[in-house]
Amino acid sequence: MSKVLITGCGGFTGRHLADAMAANGHEVHALVHEGENRLIPSAQALHRCDVTDQAALSRLVRTISPDQVVHLAAISFAPHDDLAEMYRTNILGTRNLLGALAQSPIRPEAVLVASSANIYGHRGGRLTEDMPAAPFNDYGVTKATTEIVCGLFSEQLPIILVRPFNYTGLGQSAEFLIPKIVDHARRGIERIELGNIDVERDFSDVRTVIDAYQRLLATPDSQGGVFNVCSGRPIALRQVLNMVGELAGHRFDPISNPAFIRPNEPASLCGDPQRLEHMIGPLRTVPIAQTLKWMLND
Repeated sequence: MSKVLITGCGGFTGRHLADAMAANGHEVHALVHEGENRLIPSAQALHRCDVTDQAALSRLVRTISPDQVVHLAAISFAPHDDLAEMYRTNILGTRNLLGALAQSPIRPEAVLVASSANIYGHRGGRLTEDMPAAPFNDYGVTKATTEIVCGLFSEQLPIILVRPFNYTGLGQSAEFLIPKIVDHARRGIERIELGNIDVERDFSDVRTVIDAYQRLLATPDSQGGVFNVCSGRPIALRQVLNMVGELAGHRFDPISNPAFIRPNEPASLCGDPQRLEHMIGPLRTVPIAQTLKWMLND
């Protein structure tokens, strides 16, 4: 099978993707940042490199000569306090990687780059890929700019852009909403500070997301395309909170923290997966209840 380079492989999504691709017979090369000390058992090789180091990244790309690349390396927590680091990693890191791949003697067969649904901003309703970017935070700005950077290489590299909406699963940091709720339930903590839990959002299971990524990589017609990765079915955050409580036999005492409430937040939003499913077929969805059980029972 093919040789796959996964950047940001030490993160939540990268670890799940590495496991899945290795299980499917691929030779996985995991690129992690220099401070990552955890092993990735499913990876054939572990490479420590800062994506903002252009020279080191170029040497690594030439050494590996990957058949496929999945670019996940990014600072993905929107309230991250070091904006300079976020802009360097998300934008310059992408520019360095694509430049290295374009200059490599053997160019990859497919390059999947993770953008984000954050580029859509505060729009409500059902969001499609044709809508213009209107980010409302710095993370969204970096991802919208990442897409522009990808455009610079559209004639040189077979790039697939994905815009994942919210997704979760085992191993995601408790900085994120659903893992935070699960963590409180597992530790028996009733009081939990949240934002507006009456809004509806689009959530997927990480296993659905990485399956979509793999199928896009295996579909040549997807190259040059932009795809929402989403369920298309919004669910109220209050419903998620209640489901976790019921599954765990736990009572929550939710407290609304104004600091967690975004101004002009839409009551409901979700992505439209129609373009993605037209390209790769129906998504292999996992019901949210199964995802929550997986996270609670580990």
